[in-house]
Amino acid sequence: MLVKTDHRHLYVQVIERLKDDIASGIFKENEKFPSEFELARNLGVSRATLREALRVLEEEKVIIRKHGVGTFVNPRPLFSSGIEQLTSVSSMIREAGMEPGTIFMEVQENPPNDEMVGKFDCGTEDSLVTIKRVRTADGDPVVYCIDNVLSKNLNAGAEDLLNESIFDSLEKSGKIKISQAIANIEPVGYDDEASSILRCGVDIPLLVLIQYHYSEEGEMVLYSKNYFRADKFSFHVVRKRV
Repeated sequence: MLVKTDHRHLYVQVIERLKDDIASGIFKENEKFPSEFELARNLGVSRATLREALRVLEEEKVIIRKHGVGTFVNPRPLFSSGIEQLTSVSSMIREAGMEPGTIFMEVQENPPNDEMVGKFDCGTEDSLVTIKRVRTADGDPVVYCIDNVLSKNLNAGAEDLLNESIFDSLEKSGKIKISQAIANIEPVGYDDEASSILRCGVDIPLLVLIQYHYSEEGEMVLYSKNYFRADKFSFHVVRKRV
C-alpha cells in the first residue's frame, strides 16, 4: 500500500492512492478510515502529508470527517442531473435505472393566500391544491415534494397522483405544456419535517430545489419545493462560453 515515488507532491500521490482504493472497494461507502497514525504508516508518509491529502479529499466531498468520531468515505450520489434540464423527479429516478414510487401523500385544497395569489397571478376565488409526497427509488425515500398548482389546471384525482408525475397531470389535457422553470437551490443542514420524513439523521444534509414552472404562454402553472437527500442526489450546471 506504499505510495510510489514520482515527481509530484507527495500529498497528491496520497490523494490518488486513496481515491483508487475507494474506487476498487478497499474502502467502501460509509466505511470508517483507519486512524491517521495507522493510515500514514501503511502509506509510508508523514501524518502532516496525510492530513493535507485528507483536507483536499474532504473539500472534494470524497470523505467526511466527523469530530471525535473519525473519517468516513462519502457515499456517491445515486442520481445526478443538470439543473438546466427540466425534468420530473420520476424521470430522474427512472434514468438511474430505479423504479419511482410514492409512500406518503397529503392533498389539501384551499383558497390561495396572498403569497400564492402573487406567485400565480390568480384571484382569491381560485382554488389552490397543495400536494405533499415522498418519492421513492426502489422503495427507499429520497425526495420530499411539496407542489402547488391551481385546481383548474390539474387533470387527475388524488388517487391518480399517487404514481403519476405532476408534469403528466398538468399536460394530460393538452392545454398546458411546461416549457421552462426558474430554479433556486439552497443547502439545508437539517429540517424538522423533511429530514424526519426522509429518515435522515442530523449528519445527512438536504438540498432544497425551489422551482417556478411556466407554460409556453408564460403563465406560472406550478410552484414546487423539493427536499432532496444530499447523499443521494447531486446537481450540476453546464456553462457555455458566449
